[in-house]
Amino acid sequence: MLNENFLLVGALLLFIAVLAGKVAYRLGAPALLLFLGVGMVFGYNDFIPFHSYEFTQFLGMIALCIILFSGGMDTKFAEIRPVMTSGVVLATMGVVTTAFIVGGFVYLIAPYLGIEMSFLAALLLAATMSSTDSASVFSILRSKRQGLQQNLRPLLELESGSNDPMAYILTVLLVSMIGSSGGAEFYWVDTLRTFAVQMIVGAALGYLFGRASVWVINRINIRSNQSLYSIMLLACAFFSFAFTTLAYGNGYLAVYITGLVVGNYRIVHRHMLMTFFDSFTWLLQIVLFLALGLLVDVNSLLERDVLIMGLAVGAFMILVARPVATFIWLAPFRRFTAKARIYVSWVGLRGAVPIIFATYPVLEGVPGAEYIFDVVFLVTIISLVVQGTTVSGMANWLGLAYEELESVFKVNMPDSVKSEFSEIEVNESLIEHGDTLKDIHLPGGTLVVMVCRNEKYFVPKGYTRLAIGDKLLVVSDNNEELIRKAKDMGVEKFIRVE
Repeated sequence: MLNENFLLVGALLLFIAVLAGKVAYRLGAPALLLFLGVGMVFGYNDFIPFHSYEFTQFLGMIALCIILFSGGMDTKFAEIRPVMTSGVVLATMGVVTTAFIVGGFVYLIAPYLGIEMSFLAALLLAATMSSTDSASVFSILRSKRQGLQQNLRPLLELESGSNDPMAYILTVLLVSMIGSSGGAEFYWVDTLRTFAVQMIVGAALGYLFGRASVWVINRINIRSNQSLYSIMLLACAFFSFAFTTLAYGNGYLAVYITGLVVGNYRIVHRHMLMTFFDSFTWLLQIVLFLALGLLVDVNSLLERDVLIMGLAVGAFMILVARPVATFIWLAPFRRFTAKARIYVSWVGLRGAVPIIFATYPVLEGVPGAEYIFDVVFLVTIISLVVQGTTVSGMANWLGLAYEELESVFKVNMPDSVKSEFSEIEVNESLIEHGDTLKDIHLPGGTLVVMVCRNEKYFVPKGYTRLAIGDKLLVVSDNNEELIRKAKDMGVEKFIRVE
């Protein structure tokens, strides 16, 4: 009966979490916050007993691998190329700066709260929270379907997807330093060496495994069961992380770059693979946040020293540390306006990753590790509540948002097909010389294959009369020429269909 009860409880938790996600979308709150809340409710006073830091850390490792890999697949290299340098700087030096600023703040205020904490312990607490959480940023930005000016969305996604390795390195090294009697001078030299090796090896192997994954997926030719392509790519993602870690590289950086490479090369069954990883990523996010919610002791979060420290650190990180680090390291990049820098400063969400990193001190027996875990958990909740619920509103307030158009057509074509699909909305300018399809002069190699009118779809003929507001699904062998022609004809809404 134990196994059946476990499945029953797990199914109920997943069901409730999905409903909570729907509620979160309507309220404009991060779905991940409500997933966490569901876990906390069912874990309160051991209603569902769960106390395994080891299993949570293992689950977090698996989830983070897939979250980063899927995030990399969804990121177009053409979009992040203009912000590559600034994103990498924020993901490395921005993390270090945030950690030291917050660490210094914690060290200064700890005595006033009656807490004995060394500077290394304060820095460890800050290091676990120094990276923005990729799961939170990816899910919120994509669910909003809100465009951001000045390439801010690819910048934020690049930063959040690639800054976990730096926070991981800082956390692991500080745990080692606190638990060792060695000299600090040795460890500072070792820190630089370890960082350089992990980043170089992680980036190099991530790229190589990405190219290898593309080669394998395109040549394995599993005609008997196409679903096995998803399993093969999943194995490639896990192999990239595990092998890189064993080779003393940073596995999280490697798996993100592997996904980035895979997502930017032509692969067979792309649509099926993207759908699989999107669903699997959401499942892992839900399970991970439920587990984290079950793990925490809600009563300990309400203790005076935890509550005051968490509120103080959360406010300081949001209002001071993140803005200072952002403005310092974006200063050389003149292309970003002051409003853009303010927005990047604000969207520094914390999520599952800081809590996962906070389990490392607990498992290593670092003095005061449970206190660090509770404070990090509370700061994460504050960040998701304050920053997560204002991602869209802040963009609108700063004048950086625009409506991101979404096509009413969904087309699944193999990457081997060179033709591209686009959606054109009929306006007055398009039909001023005639309102039938044959009156519209499209470039050669271009065909209108479907019309959407009042949410009804039909295949047009040459004599079909078009109405303002109709949406045309157009396939073309020369999409660039089609774009130029559409602009000449006064088309205002042109969307590439993927």
